[in-house]
Amino acid sequence: MIRYEHFVLNNGLKVYVHEDPTTPMAAVNILYNVGSRDEDANKTGFAHLFEHLMFGGSKHIPSYDEPLQKVGGENNAFTSPDITNYYITLPSANLETAFWLESDRMLGLSFDPTVLDVQQKVVIEEFKQRYLNQPYGDVWLKLRPLAFKVHPYRWATIGKDISHIENATMDDVKGFFYKYYLPNNAILVVAGNVTVEQVKQLCRKWFEPIPAGAPYVRNLPQEPEQTEARFLETEAEVPLNAIYKAFHMPGRFTDAYYRADLLSDVLGRGKSSRLYRRLLKEQHLFTSISAHVLSSLDPGLLIVSGSLNQGIRPEEADAAIEEVLKEAVEQSIPEEEVSKVKNQTEATLVFSEVELLNRAMNLAFAANAGDVGNVNREADRIQAITPDDLQAIARQVLRKENSSTLYYRAA
Repeated sequence: MIRYEHFVLNNGLKVYVHEDPTTPMAAVNILYNVGSRDEDANKTGFAHLFEHLMFGGSKHIPSYDEPLQKVGGENNAFTSPDITNYYITLPSANLETAFWLESDRMLGLSFDPTVLDVQQKVVIEEFKQRYLNQPYGDVWLKLRPLAFKVHPYRWATIGKDISHIENATMDDVKGFFYKYYLPNNAILVVAGNVTVEQVKQLCRKWFEPIPAGAPYVRNLPQEPEQTEARFLETEAEVPLNAIYKAFHMPGRFTDAYYRADLLSDVLGRGKSSRLYRRLLKEQHLFTSISAHVLSSLDPGLLIVSGSLNQGIRPEEADAAIEEVLKEAVEQSIPEEEVSKVKNQTEATLVFSEVELLNRAMNLAFAANAGDVGNVNREADRIQAITPDDLQAIARQVLRKENSSTLYYRAA
């Protein structure tokens, strides 16, 4: 149970406070309600570029890291298709430093052309290293547009094409910032050895003077139901053949999402999972195989992926995967197998909340999705899942016509 209190500033910034006097630390998490799904299809990669730009100096603070390090703090950020998240951990005695830094970034960046030039080069190099020059690195550049035809999940967070970042102008950057990086489009979570009253005072001092902007109303094209199986194959200089199978599934925080997530665990989480046990240990078709879900707010994907043993053809491996999936569709999963996976999932959830920063992030994620109370319902929703629920979601998700399959052949 994560306890919290909530208030909203006059400029629309939503604030959540989680008091934990047992730690000397504090976590300050700011979630901006913008991800790669909010980008223009012809200007992708901007949400991720901004993650970099936000560390390049703000309106009154030329260096972000230096003053934070002086007070014993650490920081980082990440971008997803749904959100951009910035976080700081520091001794709670120095909490105001985090408020000073984050509020100045929200107020305005330096918009220094040199910073833009440097960060463009950094992101372009990251694109090349992680996605173009790394074995299997371009999988998501191929699999996303295969599975999604309309929804902006069809491009990766890094962007659809490297030229979109290369051609970004200062006007593009300013337009993106003043559309999305607004107090009324953000959620602030402060957790740790703090009090609600202390956080209120600091928020009034540092964040409330920042003016609200025009509300962002998201209106994204919805992906139509897939009605026939899709297939793509590619070839590159990689160590082994590989296979990736994507199935459309419900979005985060729905009951159906938790069922699909648990189904993916039954299929491919760990060495006791069905895919690992049958296709790696018994049939020796794979060197690695797993299943997972994209935890996306809009309907996302259940992914089965694996690297094949030397000499195994993707067609052979694909047929073997289909047999395991067919069994989950046609036969009820035994209660003891369901209970084992539910307990594993709940244990992961409980252990993750030992970390103060994870508690802060989980509050932010649930609040951004529209109901912060979901943060304390996940374990109960997982435990309520029955074998019948899993078979029903398997029938819904693991349909041939709902699949997108990528064969990645070793050249």
